[in-house]
Parts: sequence; C-alpha cells; structure tokens
Amino acid sequence: RNPYAPTPVNAGFCRVEGRIEGTIGFELWLPQQWNGRLLGAGVGGDAGVYNYRDLTIRVAQGFAAVSTDSGHKITQARWMREPKARVDYEHRASHLTAQAAKALVARFYGQAPSRSYYLGCSGGGRQALKEMQNYPGDYDGVVAGAPGPYMPLQSVRMMWFSLEAQRKPLGALGDEDWALYEARVTAACDGLDGVKDGVVENPARCRFPTAALLCKPGQADGCLTAPRLAMLNSIIAPLKDERGRAMDWGLFPGVRTRPGPPSPLLRAMWADAVYDNPDWDALTFRRTADLAAVNRVMPELRADRTAIHPFIAQGHKAIIYQGWQDPSTNAGPTIRYYGGLARANGGPDKLVEAVRLFMVPGMYHCRGGPGADVFGGSGHVPLEPDPQSDVLWALVRWVEQGQAPASLVAAKLEGDAPRFTRRLCPFPQSARFDGKGDPANASSYTCEEDPLLRAMFTRL
Repeated sequence: RNPYAPTPVNAGFCRVEGRIEGTIGFELWLPQQWNGRLLGAGVGGDAGVYNYRDLTIRVAQGFAAVSTDSGHKITQARWMREPKARVDYEHRASHLTAQAAKALVARFYGQAPSRSYYLGCSGGGRQALKEMQNYPGDYDGVVAGAPGPYMPLQSVRMMWFSLEAQRKPLGALGDEDWALYEARVTAACDGLDGVKDGVVENPARCRFPTAALLCKPGQADGCLTAPRLAMLNSIIAPLKDERGRAMDWGLFPGVRTRPGPPSPLLRAMWADAVYDNPDWDALTFRRTADLAAVNRVMPELRADRTAIHPFIAQGHKAIIYQGWQDPSTNAGPTIRYYGGLARANGGPDKLVEAVRLFMVPGMYHCRGGPGADVFGGSGHVPLEPDPQSDVLWALVRWVEQGQAPASLVAAKLEGDAPRFTRRLCPFPQSARFDGKGDPANASSYTCEEDPLLRAMFTRL
C-alpha cells in the first residue's frame, strides 16, 4: 500500500508543480478557502515522491500544503552516488522548498503565511527534526513522527542482522517466529497498566524470559529452535561491534523486526553513496568502519543534534511521536534523543515547554500494530480537525494560543469507525486505567507521572 496515496478532496485549490535548481521537485496546493497557514508534508524511505496523502487531507482543512521529492525521482537509478542528490535528500530540499512555498503563497494570496508547520513520519519525521535543528526559522512548529534521530546507526543494525540471517540460515526468523515472540510478550505484560486489552502500555516495564520460547523435545509448533532462539536473543540485545562493545541499546520487549532481505535504501547507502560500486558485496559489510564511512559521506543524515536554542528562542514548538513497537525506527533512539534534548536545553521540566514526546503503545512504524494508531499523524485521516485527537491541530493550538497538549486521543479504526480509543501521554507520563470506566474509551484513562520513565528521562 502506498502511504502517500491521495484521499478525495472536496475543496477547490490551485495545484502548482515546480522545480528548484533543476533537480528538486515540489508540489504546492493552494486552497480557495485558505486558513492563512502553510504546511510542509514530509516523505520517508528513499523519498523521490510527493506526499499526496497529507496534501489532500490538509488542503481540505484550509492549509496551503507543500511536499518535495527531496531532490530526485524514485525512478532515478543510483541517485545516491550524486553528491548534490545526497545533500538535498539529507536536508537542503526541505529547506529550499519551504522558502519557495512561502514566496509563492505570498504572491498567490497577496500576503505571507501567518504561521508555518511541518508534518512528517519516518524519513519525514527526520526531515522535521532537520528543519528544527538546521533551519529554525522555516517553521513555527514541527511534528516529527518515528524520526530515527541516528538513522545511520539504525541502518547498520538492520543491515547487519539481515546479513546474519543469510550467514546462519538455521537461525533465520520468519514472520511467524516474530508473531510468536510478540504474542508471548504481550500475554506476559499486557496487564501491567491495569487492563488486559492486547496492548502493552509501557514495554520498558516488561520482563520476559525468552528461554520460555525454546522448543522442548518433540515439540514442533509454538516454539523456537535453539538456533532461532539464539538469533532472536542476538537481535533484541544491543548491537555489538567487532570488539564486542555495544553500539546501540537493543530493543524493548515484544518489538518485532521485519523478516527478509534489507531495504534497497540500505544497500544504496553503501553501494552507491560510500563505495560507488553497483557490484558491492554486502557480505563484506563492516559494522564500525561502514558506520564511520556513511557518517563521513552523508554527515547530515543524522538528525540527533540537540543544540536547538534558536528554534526554542523564537517561541517555536515541536511534537515528536513514536510507536513503542516500531520495528523500523526503534523507540530507544527516539527516547534517548529526547533525553539529550533535555540535557542540552535546561532539563526535562524546561524542555516540555517547547518540545513534547508522545509514545504510542502498540503502534508499529508510523501506523499499524495492535494499539490505537490514528491521531492526525502523517498519513492519518483524522476523525476530526480537533486539538484533542489531531496532533497537527494540537501543535497549532500550542503555537498560536500557548496551550501545550496535555494528552492526545488516538483511535483504532474498524472500517471508518473507532473500535476503541486510548489516551496518549507526554513523556514521561503513561496512561492509567481508572478501574471503573469503559476500557475501550480514552476517557477512562488518565495521564500520570511514570517513575520508570522519569528515571529514564533524567539519566539519559
């Protein structure tokens, strides 16, 4: 399914397609009933496309909305071997598009946007962080979903374990193995928040002995063989370098990963950007050296810079959201980046005045998973353009009225109707069931300080 496929638009608008420097494409949609605001809509993966989904959703709400292909087309083979294409993908395309869009909006309407916002998830979330970090004047507020702040290291993890599966075929884990692991962890830790609903509210509280998955003699179903259990334990543990030192922080309990070969984007990072060799042998991949190499060739692919005082000093705001069970851009690095922001910007209690993180229980990458996953994030068709249930409008209210979001309401849809709703809380709070209301209704939950998350926040 194309995450950027458009939805029907029942509003008149002018559609403008443009090009910057000959290579950076963009589309700007200008509604007849303009609300005075500009929205930048980010794209993920290897980009090369426009985010028509967010354009169609938000132009209907009155936003002038713009999206860029990040400096190349998805059909452009081996684009990462071009230095300009790499830099545009890292950060320049989003910035130059913001400048062009503002100029075109002012020309079309006769006035500049009153406020500008950015909404993206995955690579689009990383673009949102880069805007906050590198170009603090571009947007008054950004929403960064599943941003993968240190994407090169995340890519090393994904590449390494996909190669390990090739090297050790007896240990290769299939989708059914990950589903078994996820189901068993959920069963063990589901009730820690006071209600059994198939969703683990805070996986950091969960403890699960993976040895319980080992097949007993004669058992063939509902278990893991010794080689597969060893592979599972290796993947969920911190990634080790060649000397056995931890390179990252591992995965929270119950987080599954995607089986099969690595994303083509990963190969491009090394075969094209680093080695400029279409015949590069991935089995020669080196964790430490190749991480250093991609950081050298694409230094701005990282989005973990914590010096954001220029953004905060202008009164700008940021909302970060992250699925606890995201298999692609894992939760740990996002939480650690938020802790780094706190250290660099006056501590946790000061940071929340400008930047808030919402962890989403049971959500996979940007959407999907057993948890409630619709709350106005990138690609979500919001139930209502309401600050309570739409993260973009929550950001608008925060920027324009000074009211910070104390919580969000997320929905799990069945068709077009909510099957259940949940309250999302700003880190380091977690949702707690009141013990008497309807467990399928967000109103039965309150946001309360979570001592474990507070401890994580202050020591990260």
